[in-house]
Amino acid sequence: MALDLASIPQRRFPTGALMPAIGIGTFGSDHVSADQVAVAVEHALAIGYRHVDCASVYGNEARIGHALADVFRAGVPREDVWIVSKVWNDKHSNVVESCRQSLSDLRLDYLDTYLVHWPFPNFHPPGCSVESRSAQARPYIHEDFMRTWRQMETLVDMGLARHIGTSNMTVPKLQLLLRDARIPPAVNEMELHPHFQQPELFDFVRAHGIEPVAYCPLGSPGRPERDRTPDDTVDLEDPVLVEIARRRGVHPAWVAIRWAIQRGQTPIPFSTHPRNIRANLEAAAGAPLSDADMSAIAAIDRHCRLIKGQVFLWKAGQHWEDLWDLNGTIAS
Repeated sequence: MALDLASIPQRRFPTGALMPAIGIGTFGSDHVSADQVAVAVEHALAIGYRHVDCASVYGNEARIGHALADVFRAGVPREDVWIVSKVWNDKHSNVVESCRQSLSDLRLDYLDTYLVHWPFPNFHPPGCSVESRSAQARPYIHEDFMRTWRQMETLVDMGLARHIGTSNMTVPKLQLLLRDARIPPAVNEMELHPHFQQPELFDFVRAHGIEPVAYCPLGSPGRPERDRTPDDTVDLEDPVLVEIARRRGVHPAWVAIRWAIQRGQTPIPFSTHPRNIRANLEAAAGAPLSDADMSAIAAIDRHCRLIKGQVFLWKAGQHWEDLWDLNGTIAS
């Protein structure tokens, strides 16, 4: 069955640019090869996706670059595809260099959005355990972050990135950034799914003209072991999602994607399975959920953060909550 791609919403930026309201993620969770991710991206673009979320730390941008080149040669215009990358924590002092490397790997002249992946410069190696800590780790220091952000703004001046944004930020950190930025963030990429709706942060970014991009929109069933704890819940087994899915004759994942898009966030689910890649796009193009269904899903928020970020902690005796400013104060 042909997809009605024209029915997929677009998010409009003050620049006039339109970002498709669903993308394909490319984080292979430390166990999916770069080649597999590249094949998934090429398939996604072939069936109608026009938004690809990348990052240098994922270790697969060079292979994705080959896939993008093939797609563009096949006739998909570059300007129709929204492509994102991110500066990793060990490059906060070398943003332009990092961006140029991603552009080279992805075989692009510009990125539609370039993000600061985490607000901390704290490094951890790929595939590390939850106990991993960097000896040079330190807390969020706004003056340091602004030095990074000034370099991000330079990318826009240079034409290397058309928009810049943040990821894994909190309200207190964003308040400082908005106060001091010459070019404000266009996007904040954040964990969002039915069991973790982050209403305060979500409402804050929307109120300030920042587009919320949702990672883990399905509850990240394939996330790394270091991000799993016994208290984690499973969104796609929630009775509310299951019942809505039953009534509609769809999978609960369809409901989670449709809810995200109607709520006003842009989900970036990751899969290497062609059936699931297509199903997520079908949800984006599908019939809206009812107001009653949207209200029912709003009521199942369990405040269950899955990507807790323990590897970014900077001193002994801390708990992961210190990363997220839960009391409204930036931890030092």
